[in-house]
Amino acid sequence: MSIHYISKEVKRIQNKYREKDPYMLCRALNISLVTLPMGLGSEACKGFYLLQSRKQAIVINSDLSEELQCIILMHEIGHAVLHRNASGIKAFHDFALFDESSVYEYEANIFAADYLMDDEEVISLLNDDISFFGAASRLNVPAELLDFKFRVLKRKGYKVIDPPLMASADFLKDVT
Repeated sequence: MSIHYISKEVKRIQNKYREKDPYMLCRALNISLVTLPMGLGSEACKGFYLLQSRKQAIVINSDLSEELQCIILMHEIGHAVLHRNASGIKAFHDFALFDESSVYEYEANIFAADYLMDDEEVISLLNDDISFFGAASRLNVPAELLDFKFRVLKRKGYKVIDPPLMASADFLKDVT
């Protein structure tokens, strides 16, 4: 699925629900949300999306920072919106599907980046001559997620510089 299609889905969800907060959006989408302590080690699960018998649920690791929980939640909402009808897919686990070849993880990252960061706000920060990493800090997101937003902006026709990194689809597994 293309970045253009994912961006259209983001706009559709934003227009329909008028909700910026991932927790309120999750409720509006009728997705059950559970937060559980799952640890902070490198092997700890950060979150996952489940679809069973037409019931949707997202589980988020409550040991993570609030900012990271919001990002993980929006990433999992991305799975719910983009991959609900994926044949044979019942669960998305960061420890099972976070690999560079995972198209689903890449697409969920694009969804989260586009939903959480407003185009004009990102462009405005860059026009203020703030560094890439400074902009990520001001936006309160990992630099890797900002890299995904840059990919979206480029596809939308914005002229943005190449970021100083190229985030892989599995970057969230290493973020703490």
